[in-house]
Amino acid sequence: MKTTKVHRIALLFNANKIFDHEVIAGIAGYIGNTREAWDIFVEEDFQLRLSGIEHWQGDGIIANFDDPAVAEALSRCSVPVVAVGGSYADPANYPAGVPYVATDNFKLIELARQHLIDVGLQRFAMFSVPATEKNRWAHERENAFRSLMQGDQLEAEIFRGCETSTHSWDEAAQGQIDWLRSLAKPVGIIAVSDARARQLLQACVIAGIEVPEQVAIIGIDNDPLVRKLTRIPLSSVVQGAQEMGRVAAHLIEQMLRGVRPPNTAIVVPPAGIKVQASSQYQLIKHPNVMRARHFIRQYACQGIKTEQVAKHVGVSRSSLEAAFRQELGCSVHDVILSFKLNAAKAGLEVGDCSIEDVAVDSGLTSIQHMHRVFKRELGCTPRAYRDRVLSERGQESSA
Repeated sequence: MKTTKVHRIALLFNANKIFDHEVIAGIAGYIGNTREAWDIFVEEDFQLRLSGIEHWQGDGIIANFDDPAVAEALSRCSVPVVAVGGSYADPANYPAGVPYVATDNFKLIELARQHLIDVGLQRFAMFSVPATEKNRWAHERENAFRSLMQGDQLEAEIFRGCETSTHSWDEAAQGQIDWLRSLAKPVGIIAVSDARARQLLQACVIAGIEVPEQVAIIGIDNDPLVRKLTRIPLSSVVQGAQEMGRVAAHLIEQMLRGVRPPNTAIVVPPAGIKVQASSQYQLIKHPNVMRARHFIRQYACQGIKTEQVAKHVGVSRSSLEAAFRQELGCSVHDVILSFKLNAAKAGLEVGDCSIEDVAVDSGLTSIQHMHRVFKRELGCTPRAYRDRVLSERGQESSA
């Protein structure tokens, strides 16, 4: 009886980062769909460690090459290697002789900026990270932003801030606040990652800067953990990281069969945008409506009522209701409910929370109440909504 050879494949990633995590998920999906016989070798804590990797006696390696130390360590390996990482405008920056699967840094920024344009903004800025060799991906995104702004004959406003750690949190936050206050408003800001976008959202809340009426923010990564740490739901560009993982797995599988890899990088476009409240800019003239909506974004899911919103703004309920009707054509309660509904939809789309937990977390208080709201507003039950979204996502993944 003929047996299939089992290949030993090492994955060199830091899976605590959402990009690396999603690439690994794409590799896992490829293995499951093709039924390749692979033994996967990763660190038990999913950290990236290079010591002794050149002596590893396996069959192949897939690794994140954004860190130059990885490329240097693997240059001494005798087994097939497939690299993943950020794209480069200059082809000379790709590692020589190594098949490379890249996220399209230019397209990520272009998609984020176009979204901000589509919601009606005319001023733009970028929040990046300090310049280091490990942050080359961010520098490419900065260059993409500069190129797009220069194409429209606009100045590219880029702020890098400082690295955050326990001894510099306060300094970093104050620097972000000072920069935010210096910007002409309204302004749309592209953060090079969701982690940086979360920091900026928090700085806006601390400084009392309305999001998105004064500052609209969009990140990159669609990180579910970051979403849980923000008071205001964060918009984000979804990288095609899982597709990158599938492509990288296919390349290593072909190399193991003796197929020569491509000489040029395979660049994978973003998968789309997850639009949330942080970038849903809407021109609002009445300052009381602007302040009220900012308050509602932060606390809608905590069960606030119209009276609490009016108290925060410092006006009577009737005065605030009149302003909402004039500006938005709806009541304060309608806006609160809209944010609760959007939070519930986002919770159901994740797929790993019970419907009861989603109801409580979104401020809809119970399954019964959420069921009534979904039937009235969306024409379906929460379970039917979740099943439809997850089914559509599964079809996209297998396409």
